[in-house]
Amino acid sequence: MARIIVCDDEKDIVDAIGIYLRAEGHEVLKADNGEDAINMLDETVDLLIIDIMMPGIDGINATLKIREKYSLPIIILSAKGEYEDRVLGLNVGADDYVVKPFNGMELVARVNSCLRRYNITNQQEQGDMLRVKNLELNDRTKEVSVSGTSVSLTPSEYKILKLLMQSPNRVYTSNQIYEQVWGEEPLDVKKIISVHMSHLRDKIEIDPRNPELIKSIYGMGYKLEGD
Repeated sequence: MARIIVCDDEKDIVDAIGIYLRAEGHEVLKADNGEDAINMLDETVDLLIIDIMMPGIDGINATLKIREKYSLPIIILSAKGEYEDRVLGLNVGADDYVVKPFNGMELVARVNSCLRRYNITNQQEQGDMLRVKNLELNDRTKEVSVSGTSVSLTPSEYKILKLLMQSPNRVYTSNQIYEQVWGEEPLDVKKIISVHMSHLRDKIEIDPRNPELIKSIYGMGYKLEGD
């Protein structure tokens, strides 16, 4: 079941769409203008169906405003079926464009398709994300942030941090880190790892001399302190 906002200034259309969506088990929230739809949005809403031609904030401008904050699927309804109108709707951030009059079952099928695509994409993105305390690592985009602030790492630093974040609280020896990151037999491994750890701490620790995240375990190696 999904929570879906249906936004149209024609009450009969909103009611009709609501009947089809509820028959599929979805929860329907109603809005009759773009401003109301924007105000109703929060993280619990799964999809928005919105008409283009409405008083006040129309569907195009509402979509543009929503995309500044939310990534949920948006289906635009419109009586205009010209190619340029469809392209405009999709370019401002809509996921699908349905021309009036439409078949209710087809709209439901498009809703379910958008929800499936969004859920698959969301799961993939979550699978790429590693989070430990105030650290976030996105392995898809290769971005790292500390308390929401992006930090720039070298490829080796990135690989070390990813290794530690994959197993918080696990202690890795210098040899293990070197072999995992560089994939070869270590030479002067302790010095190499020590230098990289020092650089990493400079970038992600509040006080690198008294680290709270990357801990040295005397005589053993290093670990990332987890929750």
